[in-house]
Amino acid sequence: MISRRRFITTALATLGSSSALANAPSYTPRPRMRGLNPLSPGRDGLEAILKNAGLSGEVVCAVADARNGQVLESADGDRGLPPASVAKVVTALYALDTLGAGHRFRTRLIATGPVQNGVLQGDLVLVGGGDPTLSTDGLADLAAGMKAAGLRQVSGRFLVWDGMLPFVKSIDPGQPDHVGYSPAVSGIALNFNRVHFEWKRAGGSWAVSMDARTQKYRPEVFTSKMAVVRRDLPVYTYQDKSGVDHWTVASGALGNGGARWLPVRNPALYAGDVFQTLARSHGIALPNPRQVARMPSGSLIAQHQSDPLPVLLKGMLKYSNNLMAEMIGMSASLQRDGRPGSLAASGRSMSSWATANLGMQSCRLVDHSGLGDQSRLSANDMLRALVLAHRDGALKPLLKRIYLQDAKGRPMKTHPVQIAAKTGTLNFVSGLGGFVTAEDGRELAFAIFSADLSARSRISRAERERPAGGRSWNRRAKRLQQALLARWGQVYGS
Repeated sequence: MISRRRFITTALATLGSSSALANAPSYTPRPRMRGLNPLSPGRDGLEAILKNAGLSGEVVCAVADARNGQVLESADGDRGLPPASVAKVVTALYALDTLGAGHRFRTRLIATGPVQNGVLQGDLVLVGGGDPTLSTDGLADLAAGMKAAGLRQVSGRFLVWDGMLPFVKSIDPGQPDHVGYSPAVSGIALNFNRVHFEWKRAGGSWAVSMDARTQKYRPEVFTSKMAVVRRDLPVYTYQDKSGVDHWTVASGALGNGGARWLPVRNPALYAGDVFQTLARSHGIALPNPRQVARMPSGSLIAQHQSDPLPVLLKGMLKYSNNLMAEMIGMSASLQRDGRPGSLAASGRSMSSWATANLGMQSCRLVDHSGLGDQSRLSANDMLRALVLAHRDGALKPLLKRIYLQDAKGRPMKTHPVQIAAKTGTLNFVSGLGGFVTAEDGRELAFAIFSADLSARSRISRAERERPAGGRSWNRRAKRLQQALLARWGQVYGS
């Protein structure tokens, strides 16, 4: 994995030379073929693809030799656009450099007093340690550990502390309330801060449930409540009432049954709610959970550890999990600069790190997930990060395999051009960045960002989940990416 000293002190001489990114030509001159052919070497082939894409808005892209940073061709490579989830690549590098590959997140149970004859003479505190992968199964392990430690009763309070990280009500407040990819963030999370809502037809009405399910457990929760209301629109409404998430859903949208994950807006009480239920299954009755602003001191009763950081980052990049990116990124900022005052402040810390350590010249990130569309990243800056990461070899194994597609959109898994990359998608925003192994084995680094910010600005908050024209635009953006990857894999690998 990345050596911190090596990562930080890697010379940028190659990237700063006239033959590499700092003063790069827009393309490498080659003998031209007649006509505008996508496989023509030089500028003509690139322009043919961009002109034929039929994509409104802006497109920027760049490709370089991954070993030496030599830019092979680019289009507006220094122009910044929203990177969407491609920003998670920067977050992964930031976390590895700051926290280290051996880092694990810990969720702890501490006692503020002694345990005498099975009775805790004090408070029991569930302490969040920034673990973005904590699940109901993990809390169940903590409850079992508490029983194994001999605790049978708590004379004081049951407290939850989530203050390790700043509280964020929604990663992107511009998103609709009900979308699961923009939950609350704090120092504790459970099931990616989502609650499972299920409904079934029951006579003339519907039976509904809200639970924190995993494959092993299905505890019902009292910190999220749902009411079915006879209407057609809006489909969902949300209110926070004294720390309890109150939802309503339109009866006209339910049909005979279904389920979806809804975001949790009060993570501390949600985790405490579920732990209370799991403790009860071991015969330990806890008081109702209370959130505490300052972490009490005490002795360790039990703890749960996450997998090592690279395992978490691989999952974050594969599934593009926004909550994981924000919690891991803010934990890195905490380690580097102290507790950030906000998510945006943590994004600025990461941007400053990227400038100093990756040679990025115009990186401006407002979060760690890419969900906020005010972030800006250029294709050339992305190449700088990818070329440095390629030298250390830490990033590529974490990226997802992407396949070139045939004329019917089917992945060609035996195609000689191989791609490992991170995708990024928002409405009218699409990104892709990573590595291409060309037909002759040459390793390339690339970045493609597309955005129609004018079209995006016209979307109302209620339409953000599925705006008119959004899907067709993103399909065209992905076809453009495929055409560029096919070009680069053949033209620069022969």
